[in-house]
Amino acid sequence: MDPRIREHAEVIVNHSVDLEEGDNVVVDAHPVAEDLVVALHEVIGDRGANPVTTSQRTGKRQQRAYLRAAGGEDDVPDFETPEHELALIQNTDVYIAIRASDNVTQTSDVDPQTSAAYNQAQRPILEERLSKRWCLTQFPAPANAQLAEMSTEGYENFVWDAVNKDWEAQRDHQANMVEILDPADEIRIVSGDTTDVTMSLSGNPTINDHGEHNLPGGEVFTAPQPDSVEGEVLFDMPLYHQGREITDVYLEFEGGEVVSHSAAKNEDVLTEVLNTDEGARRLGELGIGMNRDIDRFTYNMLFDEKMGDTVHMAVGRAYDDTVGEDNEQNDSAVHVDMIVDMSEDSFIEVDGERVQEDGTFVFEDGEV
Repeated sequence: MDPRIREHAEVIVNHSVDLEEGDNVVVDAHPVAEDLVVALHEVIGDRGANPVTTSQRTGKRQQRAYLRAAGGEDDVPDFETPEHELALIQNTDVYIAIRASDNVTQTSDVDPQTSAAYNQAQRPILEERLSKRWCLTQFPAPANAQLAEMSTEGYENFVWDAVNKDWEAQRDHQANMVEILDPADEIRIVSGDTTDVTMSLSGNPTINDHGEHNLPGGEVFTAPQPDSVEGEVLFDMPLYHQGREITDVYLEFEGGEVVSHSAAKNEDVLTEVLNTDEGARRLGELGIGMNRDIDRFTYNMLFDEKMGDTVHMAVGRAYDDTVGEDNEQNDSAVHVDMIVDMSEDSFIEVDGERVQEDGTFVFEDGEV
C-alpha cells in the first residue's frame, strides 16, 4: 500500500475527528476507495474504536438504480426517511465520508425532481450526521483523475499533497482573514462586470477550516444574514451536481432571495435545486478560498472551493456554528456550493475597506 494512504488515514483519525477509544465509527465509502478504508480500519482498531463500513452516501450506482426504480416514468415519489439508516447515525460517534468514483456521471439520468424529493427525505439523516464528529475527504480514484483531466499518478500526487500537510501552519495563515471577518458588518464582492453582491455578516462567526470537517481544508467561511443579500453573481467556474455539469450559473438576489437565475448548461438541474424548499433560494454560506497548495481546477468542490483565488457561495442550509445565537439560520434540505474566480478584475471589501484584490490578500503583501 502507498504509505501516503496510511498517512491520510492518520490525519483523518488524529487531526480531523480526534478518534477516542470506544467510539462507534461509520466509514461511508465507494468500493474503489478500499485501500483507504483498510488503512482506516487498521488505525481505528489500534485506537480501540468500533468501525462499520457503508456505501450509502457514496455508492452512486446503487443509488441510481433505486431512484430510477422508485421514480417510475412520470410521478415524483413520496420518499420517507429510512428510520434504520437514521438509527445507525444516531448511534454513531464519528462519521467519515470518503469521496471516490468509478463514474462521476453515474446519476446523470436520474430525474432532478426525484433527486430533490430524495434529498428532502434524507434531511434528518444529514442533520444527525452534522451533529457528530465528522469528516469528508477524497480518495484519488481514476474516474476523479479523469474528470480533473489528469493522469492517475498526477492526481494522486495532487490529492495527497493537499491532504497530508502542516495544518497548524494553514490555520495560522487563515486566522488573518478570520480576524477581518469576525467583527465585520458588511462584505462586498465584485468580479468582472457581472458579479457585484453585498451581504451582512453581522453577529455571525467565521470558521477557520484547517482540515477538520473537510479534508483538505483551506478556507474561512461564515453565513450571511438570510435577508441581507443584494446584487448579482456569475459563478464562472462549473460544478457537478447530481452527476451533471452546470456552467455559468447566474443568480440575482433581492431581499436575500434568488429572484432570477440562469445557467448555460443544465439549467433545469439548477432550477430543481432552487425549488427544493424556501431556504434553497437563499444563501447559507459565504466562503473564501485560502489554500495555495490547491492551484488548479479539478471539478471537485471539496478542492476547488479552497483555491486561494476564489470565493464560493452556497444556496441552502447554513451550518449551525456559522450563525450567531440571536441571528436567523437559513434552513434547507440542500447545500450547493458554487465558485467565483477572483484572480482578475476583482476585489473584496469589508466594511468599505478593500481586503483582497485580484486574489491577493492585504496580509500577504501588506497592501492591495
